[in-house]
Amino acid sequence: MTIHNTPAFVISGTSSGSGKTTVSLGLMAAFKARGFDVQPFKCGPDFIDPGLHTLITGNVSRNLDLWMAGENFTEYSFYQNASSGDIAIVEGVMGMFDGNRSSSGSLSAFLQLPNILVLDVRSMAESAAAIVKGFETFHPQAAVAGVILNRIASPRHLELVSDAIHKHCKAEIIGYLPRTLEFSIPSRHLGLHTGDEAPISQDGIELLAESVEQHIDLDRILELSRPAHGRRLDPENATPPSPRCRIGVARDKAFCFYYEDNFDILRNAGAELVFFSPLTDSSLPENIDGLYLGGGYPELYAEQLSGNTGMLASLRNWIENDRPVYAECGGFMYLTKGIMDKEGRFHPLVGAYPVRARMQTRRASLGYREITTIKPSIFGPEKTVLRGHEFHYSTIEEMTPDVASIYRVNNDTQEGYQYRRVLGGYMHLHFGYSPDVASAFINYCLEK
Repeated sequence: MTIHNTPAFVISGTSSGSGKTTVSLGLMAAFKARGFDVQPFKCGPDFIDPGLHTLITGNVSRNLDLWMAGENFTEYSFYQNASSGDIAIVEGVMGMFDGNRSSSGSLSAFLQLPNILVLDVRSMAESAAAIVKGFETFHPQAAVAGVILNRIASPRHLELVSDAIHKHCKAEIIGYLPRTLEFSIPSRHLGLHTGDEAPISQDGIELLAESVEQHIDLDRILELSRPAHGRRLDPENATPPSPRCRIGVARDKAFCFYYEDNFDILRNAGAELVFFSPLTDSSLPENIDGLYLGGGYPELYAEQLSGNTGMLASLRNWIENDRPVYAECGGFMYLTKGIMDKEGRFHPLVGAYPVRARMQTRRASLGYREITTIKPSIFGPEKTVLRGHEFHYSTIEEMTPDVASIYRVNNDTQEGYQYRRVLGGYMHLHFGYSPDVASAFINYCLEK
């Protein structure tokens, strides 16, 4: 157990859409403008908010999820990464208590961190106190230390809401954001635009930081924060071993959904990660032993991906020579015959899987998943258990009988499609729940 004094807190909300992301990004930008080295985190499985955190702070944001990654790894990841910064800011998910074990409230109680509650008070006055009171008493171990009021319309509006909360609640008001704040992030079917696309201008970041500095008491937030303390790597074990395997990782605007901790787990097991772009590179990297194709937005870049015939040929040759690949969600779609977009246009792709991916106008699947392998795979022996999350707007045609499904999923379905030495599926898996899979992945890549 190592103790360190990085101040830390969780930004929770009363619901989705309450303003958590705006407030979180604003606090990150404001503390950075003050000269703090800000280490960001995101509660839950989301990929998009962490990308925005990274854009704002310059530090890679980490996902913290008690169910998906497990308590031991969540504790380790938080304290290991929080210790590198001057302040740790955790953006919550949905409403503070939504999601049971994966909620912001459960995470804050587990890590013993205070919550700063974001409350959207548009068209509301005294009733705001009833909401805050309910959040204060619902889960006593998930402490609500302070409240930030979002979308305040006027000084009189601020007075009405503040007086009611001061009278009926223990939590103090530590600031607000005005309704007139002109800040937004473009969105689309999977959520906000990603940090890789730089959807927020530098002027927008500075405007948000200035508004937070003006309207929110940053010094009081520091006083309410609690020092991060917990389990870290001992210094002699902090350096990854010498690499024994080179894994190519697809990473660009089309393939940008990865859990950063998966990279660290692979490195700590002896992998060197070699990043490449299926959008712009003409072939796979040289001298690699395996491939990791993550998710993202291949449907938005399908024409460019389809037109990069050199990369497609390089991948086909790799697969037909029985070289190992792990692909999830967007990476899995990339390995199908191609993508049929919502306008009915077909974009041919790698073709390892004899099916097409078709974009839908409505969400096709969403939720946490636990999988158990039913035969040996890139992740190790039969009955290996992993946890992850699924969120996509595409479906695939029925898989042909010659492609085996090797995942048994906790929702009584089968997934995880094995073709030659390729394993692909829609689920984004977090290796933290079963970190031994990294060594299995590497060993599989080294098999000839």
